[in-house]
Amino acid sequence: EISCSLVGSEMCIRDSRRNLPFYRSKSTNRKGIYNMRAVIQRINGAEITINGGETRKVGEGLVVFICAMEGDTDAQADFLVQKVCGLRVFKDENDKMNRSLEDIKGDMLIVSNITLSADMKHGRRPDFSRSASPSEALRLYNYFVEQVKNQPIGKVCTGEFGAHMHVSVENDGPVNIIIDTERIGK
Repeated sequence: EISCSLVGSEMCIRDSRRNLPFYRSKSTNRKGIYNMRAVIQRINGAEITINGGETRKVGEGLVVFICAMEGDTDAQADFLVQKVCGLRVFKDENDKMNRSLEDIKGDMLIVSNITLSADMKHGRRPDFSRSASPSEALRLYNYFVEQVKNQPIGKVCTGEFGAHMHVSVENDGPVNIIIDTERIGK
């Protein structure tokens, strides 16, 4: 059974089968539930080959796979830029994850990835219909990249929106973080 209640300015939807709350902001996008998603990996280095040709490389830092969802705006991208660049996943002198990409002046490889929008509620074939339209997804991807380039970090490389890409990553840890702006109310 699913129940709803208001917690401050947030709507809390509780699934009693799993006893887990899901918070949903009252001021979300037009559909109310789908927002920008990212998978972040801490890396020693990575490279991306685009359409079997050009290869781009980064050193220590992060790989960010990103997907714009239907209804996303610049606000979700801005939030994600700040969250990713400030994410404290790098070790300090005490071997604790207390340093951010900004702190270490690390590199970032940004890769567009529509498969992050996959809905697997029905059947075995992923449904990508909740992703942003191609033109809006490209606009938000480019906006995200430009905002990242304005941050005090190292080298920023990208894949190519809509291209077939091969990504080689040397994970460090491994440390993999999933951010769904809807789940954290942004």
